[in-house]
Amino acid sequence: MATAVCDFAGRSLALRGLPIPHVARVYDESTPLHLESGETLAPVDVAYHTYGRLNADGSNAVLVCHAMTGDAYVARPGGGEFPAGWWQDLFGPGAPLDARRYFIICSNILGSCYGTTGPSSTNPLTGRPFGPDFPTISIRDIVRVQKALLDQLGVKQLALAIGGSLGGMQVLEWALLFPERVGAIATIATAVRHSDWAIGLNEAARVAITSDPEWLGGRYHRQPKRGLALARMVAMLSYRHYDSYNQNFDRSADAGDKNFDDPFEGQRRFAVESYLRYQGQKLVNRFDANCYLTISRAMDAHDITRGRGSLADVLQRIQVPSLCVGINSDLLYPDADQRQMAAMMPQGRYDQITSIHGHDAFLIEFDQMQRILGRFLDDLDAAA
Repeated sequence: MATAVCDFAGRSLALRGLPIPHVARVYDESTPLHLESGETLAPVDVAYHTYGRLNADGSNAVLVCHAMTGDAYVARPGGGEFPAGWWQDLFGPGAPLDARRYFIICSNILGSCYGTTGPSSTNPLTGRPFGPDFPTISIRDIVRVQKALLDQLGVKQLALAIGGSLGGMQVLEWALLFPERVGAIATIATAVRHSDWAIGLNEAARVAITSDPEWLGGRYHRQPKRGLALARMVAMLSYRHYDSYNQNFDRSADAGDKNFDDPFEGQRRFAVESYLRYQGQKLVNRFDANCYLTISRAMDAHDITRGRGSLADVLQRIQVPSLCVGINSDLLYPDADQRQMAAMMPQGRYDQITSIHGHDAFLIEFDQMQRILGRFLDDLDAAA
């Protein structure tokens, strides 16, 4: 059943020049979503995009899972076959994710603000946005909602589930929750459980948001822009590497700061300061503060061993071909973690992106991503 996206999602997508995605209702009042927290949620709508066609037996599907503030526009429809999306260069004829071969799905995650049910959606009990009353969710809840969508779309088998960062966490849960539905997985720059380092960074970002006077206990009428922008600035420091910042900025002046060369004339402004402020404002224009808190808490609770046993035992259960990609300069999810994960999986293999750009390299180093994913898919074909 299709439905309209929430007002915030529509405004945000319009600001970015994006069309409204497809939206499907996957849970309703008669069949609510039962969350890990013990609460129920209904209705639940999912915004998504698909590329290519599903084959007769529903087995050529690829699920692409997005990162924390991402959306379903892995490749943007309209104005050509595949105009720019956030993983655009992995799409198209001859690229690893070729829609002539695969039926590719990317859905906005539960708890986000781009058309899928989340804190900015209308609470049917009050007629107002859920805001801080939105229930606690987990990565496993996110995956169960994705599965409900795939069931509606007629997908019987995933040829591949792939994602980076938070997307990789979803992929790991897919392989454990629904192993019979997944033929292979590819995780990039992710974690089997959130580290104290990552939790600490998320908490600093949350405190930035909730300390903003415009936060109003989460019942704001407009985004708490200072807090949300500061949260993004904190995050950006962990998404990039020391060398990336130094090479890109090299202590250079902001282009608009006429007094930079004279420290006694006004306040100096470095280019890196302007960059971080710009990134903060961009997030304010496109994201919701309550959604940021909801998703970051779901990430912090992520632990594939919860209720399942030791890490070695749990990873042994992932029997499908598994590509684990690390980034040599990743400060958030170090490449050593990806190596360990691959070594513990029965069919695990490790590959690496070499870059100065830190965690964000999987969204920047497209040539390397093409080669790494292309080799993996070629080997899957050879083994079939």
